[in-house]
Amino acid sequence: MKLKRLLSTVLSISMLSTIALTGCGDSSSSSTGGSSSTESKAADAKTADGGESKAAEESKSDGDAKPSGDAKSITVWAPEEISALTQEKIDAWLPTSDWAGQYTVTVSSMGEGEAATQMLTDVEAGADVFGFAQDQLARLVAAGALSAPGGIFLDNVNNNNDAGSIGAATLDGKVYAYPETSDNGFFMFYDKSVVTDPSTLEGVLKQCGDAGKKFYMDLQSGWYNVAFFFATGAKCSYNYDTAGQVTSADCDYTSDAGLKAMKAMVKLAADPAYSEGDKAYAAQFDKNGGNAGAIVSGTWDSATVKDLLGDNYGAAKLPTFNVDGTDYQMSGFGGFKLIGVKPQTDSDKLTFCHALADFLTSEEVQMARFEANGWGPSNKNAQASDKVQSDPALAALAAQLVYCPPQGQYPNAYWTLTEAFGTDITSGKYEKASDDDLKKALADLEQGIKDAK
Repeated sequence: MKLKRLLSTVLSISMLSTIALTGCGDSSSSSTGGSSSTESKAADAKTADGGESKAAEESKSDGDAKPSGDAKSITVWAPEEISALTQEKIDAWLPTSDWAGQYTVTVSSMGEGEAATQMLTDVEAGADVFGFAQDQLARLVAAGALSAPGGIFLDNVNNNNDAGSIGAATLDGKVYAYPETSDNGFFMFYDKSVVTDPSTLEGVLKQCGDAGKKFYMDLQSGWYNVAFFFATGAKCSYNYDTAGQVTSADCDYTSDAGLKAMKAMVKLAADPAYSEGDKAYAAQFDKNGGNAGAIVSGTWDSATVKDLLGDNYGAAKLPTFNVDGTDYQMSGFGGFKLIGVKPQTDSDKLTFCHALADFLTSEEVQMARFEANGWGPSNKNAQASDKVQSDPALAALAAQLVYCPPQGQYPNAYWTLTEAFGTDITSGKYEKASDDDLKKALADLEQGIKDAK
């Protein structure tokens, strides 16, 4: 029995219904690869024993589902910086696979954010396999844009990846996508000639202040200031229905935990060594005028910071902070990249797309992306490799992600509200405020978050 027949039998695929049929934008570049198309042995969508596959049965019951493109042609969307590498890896794998000679795979450049938008606009016109950020999962599921892995593919997801990335690919207890990275979060870069002990926020601020340097962090952002709220045990997340609409918000910022978090932020903003981070974090380390001793940022700045600091380049998990005599470990959002498979009406093509997504998130390909572009693997074996372990930024992020829940989906109003809240703190508005004043500000923020849609 050919492998694809076996997988077609064991694969439990979620064929999501009601696919939107509207126009889709173009992608920036593409190249073709793999072997040329030939007559597919899987075209009849039968299993080895002559019965119809589960995917075929489900697609028949999905009255709104329609064929998605040429049955022999597969489109993959990948960000521009890895599109050539992705094509190269597919071209090497496809002729050795069980599908050699049956499909043509074309990789086109499309960033994760744009890919999600395009899929939500027109699922049918979208790529068969595509990368996206985990905070778009709920919207893509609601749009019927994701076919969930099953069988051996689901086993590979669960057995090979870290818990955070699996959680990021999961909605309501079901895995809908393939983890691709575990590297989108924030930690602390520091100048080792300034900061010799990065373990506590109070210590880092003193060391920066003593050296005439600054500690940079963007408190004017709901992405960063959750580092304090989540650290003390406060909660803030949104629930969505199957149509992708906000149904409720779980937020308890008016709790004692929320008050402690706000006190810590107010204290930080008032420290002479603190400076509000801007969007050019790494430039603050510039030897021609930068004054940073430490900066809270992410792997996107690692190459620049390393180049600027040289032997003084340091990276660590976020420090602890103290409120009313108790230490709390700074938290934050855990960010992950995922690869999704679009539902198909041809069961064998669907199986191939899942096999392709499985390959593109394998240890081999994750290591190739790390070596070429510095992407942090979600694959546990890749994470344990000497090359990844010796990368200071990824090691710091891995240590930090232990304390960070995966970022869910947040409406635009959340970001506006939390930006205004953080701006009030950094402006000094609450520097001399009473607990009652802080509680009032937290109550206003919490109500706005719960009302946000």
